[in-house]
Amino acid sequence: MTIWEMFAVFAAGVGAGTINTMVGSGTLITFPVLLATGLPPVTATVSNALGLIPGSISGAIGYRKELTGQRRRILRMGAATAAGALCGAVLLLALPADAFETIVPVLVGLALVLVVLQPRITRAVQRRRERNGSDAAPDPDGGPLLITGLLLASVYGGYFTAAQGIIYVALMGMLLNDTLQRLNATKNVLAAIVNSVAAVFFLFAAEFDWTAVALIAAGSTLGGQLGAKIGRRLPPTALRALIVAVGTVAIVQLVLR
Repeated sequence: MTIWEMFAVFAAGVGAGTINTMVGSGTLITFPVLLATGLPPVTATVSNALGLIPGSISGAIGYRKELTGQRRRILRMGAATAAGALCGAVLLLALPADAFETIVPVLVGLALVLVVLQPRITRAVQRRRERNGSDAAPDPDGGPLLITGLLLASVYGGYFTAAQGIIYVALMGMLLNDTLQRLNATKNVLAAIVNSVAAVFFLFAAEFDWTAVALIAAGSTLGGQLGAKIGRRLPPTALRALIVAVGTVAIVQLVLR
């Protein structure tokens, strides 16, 4: 890489770390930049996955207050996301590069609709429970439906990672009775698990560009802290609006790519 290409990759890492911590979809910043430096798509994908791990961990640390009391939930969800990530990583090396290009924009679009409608759906579910006289507390971990959804979303995450955070937040928002900020904190941990599992697999099965990995790792670590500082101060409505805005850009970019 030239010095300017190195600077561009580092800056993209900062942007990706910031947006991943707040919303997700940071890969849509780093991936095109890596391709522009001349890296093959698969090499760019695996280098990006490894480079973003420090950023995901940094963002999770920045949200550590919101993670309080979520240990059991994260352990259960983390097992499902790890399994899905491994499947997705295997598919990346086994399937054609454009295998998910048709379905991904649809998944992200559906996730955005769920994020927008989440407050109304939650209220509707609560009213229905009150009318039915149900005193049973909802499953604090979301039950089998959420675990299955996270598993499937993580297959995609292990394959490409772009916008997986939006899908995670949408699923958890529908099936968990918790604040958006706490769900966002959980999302950061799950993203770190997915990137880590996929990257470990790629270490034994794919080629990396270690310069790109190092630059993205440094940038995303800084971005993770920036994203946590900004994201934790946003009210739920503003955070939801940001998710929708970033997700819309992601859909456009995925369709046009």
